[in-house]
Parts: sequence; C-alpha cells; structure tokens
Amino acid sequence: MTSEKKLGSQVKHLLSNLSDHGTQHLTEVETDLVQTSFLLGEAIEKLGASFMAIHEAITAQQEAIDLLLSGAKPTPEIAEQIKAKHSEIGKHVSAAVTGLQFQDMTSQLIGRTVARVTGLRDVLGGIGSGSSTISETNAEEIIATLNSINKVLEEQSVKLESALWKAVCQTHMESGDIELF
Repeated sequence: MTSEKKLGSQVKHLLSNLSDHGTQHLTEVETDLVQTSFLLGEAIEKLGASFMAIHEAITAQQEAIDLLLSGAKPTPEIAEQIKAKHSEIGKHVSAAVTGLQFQDMTSQLIGRTVARVTGLRDVLGGIGSGSSTISETNAEEIIATLNSINKVLEEQSVKLESALWKAVCQTHMESGDIELF
C-alpha cells in the first residue's frame, strides 16, 4: 500500500472514529437532558397538585373550626371531620416531599451531562494537541501520528463512557426504581 493510501486510510479512520464517538456521547447528553426535563415537568405537576390539595384540606378543616368557634355544639361528626382533614393534610405533605426528591435525580443527570461534555471536550482537545505534532513532509510520520491519535481517541472515549455509566435509572417520579449511586 502506498503512503498516500495509508495516509488517506488513517485520516478516514480518524474522522470516522471522531464522528462515531462524538455522536455517541452527544446522544447520551441528549438522553440525559430529555430525562431531566421530563422529571422536572412531572415534579412540578406533582408539587402543584399537592399544594392545591393541602390548601383545600386546610380550608375544609378551618370551616369546621370556624363552625365550632361560632358557637356550634361540638359533635362527633365535626371532630371526625377535623381529624380526617388533619390526616389528609399529612398525606398531601408527604406527596409534596416526594415531588421535591426530583432535585437529587436531576442534579445527578445534570452533573453527568456536564462531565460528559467536559470529557468530550478533553477527547477533542487531545486529538487537537496530537495533530500539532504532524510533520507536513514525512508521510510515514503522519500515518504513525494519526494511528496514535486514533488509539488515544478510542481509549479516552471508552474511559469516558465507563466513568459515566447510567447511574440514574428512575425515569418517572412514581416508578420507585431509583439507583442513585
């Protein structure tokens, strides 16, 4: 094989690897951002519903208390209504707290996304610095440098992928399938 063909083959291989690995990492970034957006939307909806339900339960409880304060005779029904609303408020507060737990999951997704983008930048920087040693006159040196850059690209991409395995498995607020670490 001639030097020009080897050189062309190495350049083609480098560009193909760069495209494949870059696309893979950017697809993972996109997936994490979509999951983060979905979790945020779901959590906001849950929090809104919980706060409205708390407000309604407190209002109903206050109506029973106001009835008693206006001089109405305490009855077992009124006492039961106040107790039931107290219990209902506790359930809605628990639901709101569950809605707040999204922060940990979204923080992990955003952190992993930032780490992936930083890692991809480092991979691309390594390729850039490796290409600065290419001599324009010696085809064999260019081929050897491109081969070395290809190996570094593959190694750094695998290293980045293994460091950022999917640690956040929950896709819905209600799934109960959380693997946080």
